[in-house]
Amino acid sequence: MADSKIQAWKFLKIIVFTFFITVLLLFTSATIRTLSLDVNVGLQLARWEKSNNISLVIDQHQREELLAKFKEALRIPTVSFSEKESNTTALRQFVTFLRKAFPTVFSSSLVHHELVADYSHLFQVQGSQPDLVPYLLLAHIDVVPARESDGWEAPPFSAQEMDGFIYARGTIDDKCAVMGILQALEYLLLRGYAPRRGFYIGLGHDEEISGFNGAMNIVRLMKDRGVKLSFVLDEGLAVLDGVISGLDGPVALIGVSEKGSANVKLSVSMAPGHSSMPPRESSIGILAAAVKRLEDNPMPRLFGYGPERDTFEHLAHKFGLPLKFIMSNLWLFSPLLGRVLEMKPDTNAFVRTTTAVTMFNAGTKSNIIPSLAEATVNLRIHSAHSLQEVLDFIQDTVGDQRVKVELIDGFDPLPISSSDEQSFGFQIIKKTVLDMFPKLTVAPGICVGNTDSRHFKDLSSDIYRFAPVWFKPGDVQRFHGINERISKKNYEELIVFYFNLIQNCDIKKLPDPHSSVHEL
Repeated sequence: MADSKIQAWKFLKIIVFTFFITVLLLFTSATIRTLSLDVNVGLQLARWEKSNNISLVIDQHQREELLAKFKEALRIPTVSFSEKESNTTALRQFVTFLRKAFPTVFSSSLVHHELVADYSHLFQVQGSQPDLVPYLLLAHIDVVPARESDGWEAPPFSAQEMDGFIYARGTIDDKCAVMGILQALEYLLLRGYAPRRGFYIGLGHDEEISGFNGAMNIVRLMKDRGVKLSFVLDEGLAVLDGVISGLDGPVALIGVSEKGSANVKLSVSMAPGHSSMPPRESSIGILAAAVKRLEDNPMPRLFGYGPERDTFEHLAHKFGLPLKFIMSNLWLFSPLLGRVLEMKPDTNAFVRTTTAVTMFNAGTKSNIIPSLAEATVNLRIHSAHSLQEVLDFIQDTVGDQRVKVELIDGFDPLPISSSDEQSFGFQIIKKTVLDMFPKLTVAPGICVGNTDSRHFKDLSSDIYRFAPVWFKPGDVQRFHGINERISKKNYEELIVFYFNLIQNCDIKKLPDPHSSVHEL
């Protein structure tokens, strides 16, 4: 008996010692990684190819002129109301306006322009070195509806100035990019610029209703011509200043993917009846219970299995302890951070496929038990999920054969674009941002909404979603909301950004990373 107690005690000590050593090793490894991890240095210290970029200095006359053109664009109500209804009169007006606003772009021998599907635009800018693979700058003309009665401080199509900001629908989504890109090209052509690397500009007219006529017809044209693109840059993410709690300084997030999307209809059909003789369960009750099960059982946590992991690792060094320690070691703390992030709706979107019941319809009269009850569920699909997996989860969670589950429309998450030191598009965008704003942190990110760029995935494996629009706390809610606005200074920064980006794309290849050039 005494020997067995001694053996048990020795075994217990071995287990405790092993556990202690394991914890110590994990803590040491995590500490070293916390102190050494900085994935942001990248190619900043490398030897970039020399170039003779033209500098853009905007004088007061030009400033007044570019703002006047921007305001005129905003006053044209190019609204997409639904998939079947758009303001085509305004879209035709916008075609005429663009020709008047950017005469050099439309008359230059370097630029070939064509209208696509009546209202969208495709510009091809010829490069002097056809062996350099072209790229595409993408934006959209249409906007979502807006009514002053919703609470706008200024009429939504007035482009009114207040405290250095221009208020109007489309200021950030997405006429700032439409006008910024074309204004930058206009300035470059006026200064005698001729690109080495050719590029395209695509302006869709129906992005807000999925881009099936605009962007998709642009894609068909480019496919028919055998075009392959180095990268695509569209709207999506932005510069966040004070938006992420605990982060030291602003961050530019470049979207490298988009969540997938699906609309699913749940329906229950049964015989109608009079309310004076109700059955034990009604179509409404059965459907409501199914919806409740979906809300009570969210999709599984997938934090760390998509591009959001890279986002947090890029930002880790900008947080204080203990967040810096946690974010530098997501190999260890992903489950913990996922549980924290899921507590708030805006960060829960990074953690999983989200489920939102957006429509519920039943009944025609107060004394009739309806034969049909329907609900629509909108899902935004995490990068580590597939559309089919999501549909299977819904079917299993609903768990009631009386509830019919139908896919209305949907698509898988978009492929994740590269963001490493060999990624031409990402690194050029990053360099352009940091040249303008040296104190920014640049990180890859995930778009929870969808853009026209998703239609271009067969033309390029690298699609990025970013414009240097600055968002401070509360500004994100202006996107598709009331009081959408952009500062005059920020709009001018967008023009400079595209002006520099186009020139930066003229290099033949990226430099070797600093670490491989300066070996110890």
